[in-house]
Amino acid sequence: MADNRTMAQMLQAPIEGYEDAIVIPPINANNFELKQPLINLVQSNKFTGRQDPHNHLRFFNKVTSTFRHPEVPNTSVKLLLFPFSLDGEARDWLDKEPPRSILTWDDLVSKFINQYFPPSKTTYYRNEIITFYQKPNEAFNEAWERFKGLLRQCPHHGFSELHQLDTFYNSLNSNDQDALDSAAGGNFLDKMPQEGLAIIESKSKVRYSRSRANDSRVSTDAPLSNSSPSNNSFDMQQNTRLSRIK
Repeated sequence: MADNRTMAQMLQAPIEGYEDAIVIPPINANNFELKQPLINLVQSNKFTGRQDPHNHLRFFNKVTSTFRHPEVPNTSVKLLLFPFSLDGEARDWLDKEPPRSILTWDDLVSKFINQYFPPSKTTYYRNEIITFYQKPNEAFNEAWERFKGLLRQCPHHGFSELHQLDTFYNSLNSNDQDALDSAAGGNFLDKMPQEGLAIIESKSKVRYSRSRANDSRVSTDAPLSNSSPSNNSFDMQQNTRLSRIK
């Protein structure tokens, strides 16, 4: 078929290829509207590509969970709002994704995580978890918080709760292992995973409260220790005067 367009028409920019990467499922609901306060809340914590992507998703999920509509799936709301939560490099990344290449919320999460938390990073954190050990002079609660931090930084680590507790227990020094065994009334690993986790959390809180109490004592005692140098200074002055008299 002959192309009857003029040369001017042929030289015009094409109108295709401007579709977004995210495909929003049809929403057949009356009075559905994304309120500006919700958009503002999403935009209050924009991801630029340099923050922790897992923390961003946690915040985003928490915010979008506050929106409820009987005829609109929450995943559709998330697909609509997610672009508002990106800025800078991250927004450029989404804009460069092929048109209509993201069909579901799971698709979006998978692409987002793999972009900003690649498999090499997952391997690194898995190794950090597997080879975790309590540092010399590291308090029990400090080791536990550091271990939980590693788990949180890589939530798709794949380790079961049993594996996590076994790894942490075997990373401890003998004194802290004995303390856990004592709290368990025997071998700590003979407990059910949920019981073991409760014991660790309880012991961690006790250590934390004691640590804060010790810090408080140090700050309370500080003025007393500061007073001794002045006494020494006074004694030195007195000795100097005596030597002059002699």
